[in-house]
Amino acid sequence: ALAADLMPNMTHPALLIIDVQQGLCEGAGAAFDFAGTIARIHALSAAARAAGAPVVFIQHQAQNELRHGSREWQLADGLIAEPGDVRARKTTPDSFNQTELAALLKARHIDALVICGMHTEFCVDTTCRRAMALGWPVWLAADAHTSAGNAALSPQQVIAHHNATLANISSFGPRTRAVPTDVLIQDGRLALA
Repeated sequence: ALAADLMPNMTHPALLIIDVQQGLCEGAGAAFDFAGTIARIHALSAAARAAGAPVVFIQHQAQNELRHGSREWQLADGLIAEPGDVRARKTTPDSFNQTELAALLKARHIDALVICGMHTEFCVDTTCRRAMALGWPVWLAADAHTSAGNAALSPQQVIAHHNATLANISSFGPRTRAVPTDVLIQDGRLALA
């Protein structure tokens, strides 16, 4: 009932898992609660597959860090991709910029996005905003995106700030709803219909 109230007539969602890569889960700059975040993303991906929704793993690549093919560029330990899942690469914080993501989603008649991943204030934020600009309503998995924080804000503050900020943007038309993972999963399936 809650899902239908938030996003009426949304029947073809996709799950976007952004930049959950090994290099962001280790060392001094490791993302906050990356293990818990990965566990929640794993639950979301299993629920999406059970609902027949595409699971899209997006991986960032750069020249110095997250170099394509490097150990740091690989999906993070504990994150499970299955053969039917989609993989996409990007080079900017916007998962749609100079990628085939929008075309892939349109070809599959996707009408809603569930977004999770790393880092909250960069690629998750930018992709949520661009998705709304392109006409997709977004469900941001409120407890399945994370950050390493910065000099001004702790990771927890970054996460809370973006959950509140993104959910309050109405000017695109489509909205972002920040919803906990356990609300997005009902009876083992992604619950958007």
